[in-house]
Amino acid sequence: MSLPLDVDRFLADAALVLAPEDPRPGSWAGGPSAQFVAGTWWVAYRLRRPVGEGRGFANVVARSTDGVHLTPVATVLRESFACDSLERPALVHTPEGRWRLYVSCATPGTKHWRVDLLEADTVEALPTAAARTVLTSGPVPGSAVKDPVIRHDGSRWHLWASVHPLDDPDATDRMTTEHAVSADGVAWTWVDTALTGTPGEWDARGVRFAAVLGDWALYDGRATAEENWEERTGIAVRDGDTWTALPGGPHLQGPDGGLRYADAVPLPGGDVRWFFEITRPDGAHELRTVLLPG
Repeated sequence: MSLPLDVDRFLADAALVLAPEDPRPGSWAGGPSAQFVAGTWWVAYRLRRPVGEGRGFANVVARSTDGVHLTPVATVLRESFACDSLERPALVHTPEGRWRLYVSCATPGTKHWRVDLLEADTVEALPTAAARTVLTSGPVPGSAVKDPVIRHDGSRWHLWASVHPLDDPDATDRMTTEHAVSADGVAWTWVDTALTGTPGEWDARGVRFAAVLGDWALYDGRATAEENWEERTGIAVRDGDTWTALPGGPHLQGPDGGLRYADAVPLPGGDVRWFFEITRPDGAHELRTVLLPG
């Protein structure tokens, strides 16, 4: 099966969107979630410092006229959620015209994660919206849940999230992608496992959906615990309710390590703008974008 995107151009034509504030390993600007609404780009992303120096300290939402040059308009800090760290946000523009930011929050002193929701009439009002917890765990009570990818199919909401079992304290980096549905995008029902790692392959340790476009998806994967934070990207395809990873992965990886958290926005003319996080030669992570034919 041919790949649904031009892998060579994905890296070669990409432009820098945002560099981390401090170019050291563990310092990241990435985890993007993008929307294109009424001719304006809106990109949410996560900012992170090294472990011991703040970890994921902010989620930012910025606007752009071209998808490359960003102007921050809303910032939420980890202190507002009484958590140890923030991960990749999910930015959503609802059919009713409201804005939602789903925020992944680390429970202090544990390996547990939850997802909180901010909702407002405008992006600028998101930081002052009251947060409400919409996911406390995955299908197994007490598991960690974070990094949701959220889509509306015209009648109901779908969510694919990274779920981490916490039964083994030395292996909490393991992850599967679990699928939930909702009538309102607030109350969710877990329905099935979308994807698991393939034993003995590059994604054996865990898989995490990063973007869903109809019947195919990009997902992050790793083979070992040591590859945590340096995941590479594979492609999965859907047949009915079943997702299958394409062989031959990883299909996208950076020359210096990881390439992960890719998000995609299809445009009216058929092109697709991608945003992704990639590892730099100095070990930090930066945010890039590329426009490719659909």
